[in-house]
Amino acid sequence: MRNILLTLSYDGSTFCGWQRQQSGLRTVQEEVEKVLALLHKIPIILYGSGRTDSGVHAAAQAANFISPIDGIPLANYIPALNSRLPHDIRVHRAEEKPLDFNARFNAVSRTYRYFFYCGKTPSAQDMPYVWPLYRYPDVAVLNKMARCLQGETDCSAFAAAGDKSLSNNRFIERAVFFMQGNKLVFEICANAFLWKMVRSLAGTFIELEKKGGDDTDFKEILESKDRKAALTTAPAQGLFLWNVNFEGKRVHP
Repeated sequence: MRNILLTLSYDGSTFCGWQRQQSGLRTVQEEVEKVLALLHKIPIILYGSGRTDSGVHAAAQAANFISPIDGIPLANYIPALNSRLPHDIRVHRAEEKPLDFNARFNAVSRTYRYFFYCGKTPSAQDMPYVWPLYRYPDVAVLNKMARCLQGETDCSAFAAAGDKSLSNNRFIERAVFFMQGNKLVFEICANAFLWKMVRSLAGTFIELEKKGGDDTDFKEILESKDRKAALTTAPAQGLFLWNVNFEGKRVHP
């Protein structure tokens, strides 16, 4: 028996999120589990570090599974999976972990990036992966707002209706905006995230800055703990699960 951790990327455009669904809708978890079952000749359950929503992408999702076969070299999993997976999922790394390791519960932090396009016309290649703004926001103002999120934070104002988390507190290591050419990037790293939290934050920051708001206005929204106080929820296509970190001490919500 071996516990194998995979690092994979996917284009979420045609997926109804990460998590397998009984309705038969296309999900990343189910597509990978199908191929793992073919390789092992038995059903295999894949445990993801987080459940990305419909339309959200991943640059480095982490997921583990228990393999009953000891004879397959780790390096062979990468070509074996990629040769059978659909083109919008790729496996980049396979490593062995202790049998009690779980990608969700052992993750110390997760990093998301949201991409905005600020130029006049995004390319056809960029369009599925950015939110076009057609303007250049003030990055300094955005970063003053983002700094309000540092540390242990009650994120109730940015939790989507229906979120089932026992606590809305999250420990946020960093939240920052920076430019990459014509793209504005919002990067946020935390121990965990509420449902649609990053998209709600991204949309609120951009709309508030456009209206002339500042960090004082953002603090009012944050401290209200009221979902109705938040502004626009950014569309899914600009969001990427960027990295999952397993090093260090896990901070529980």
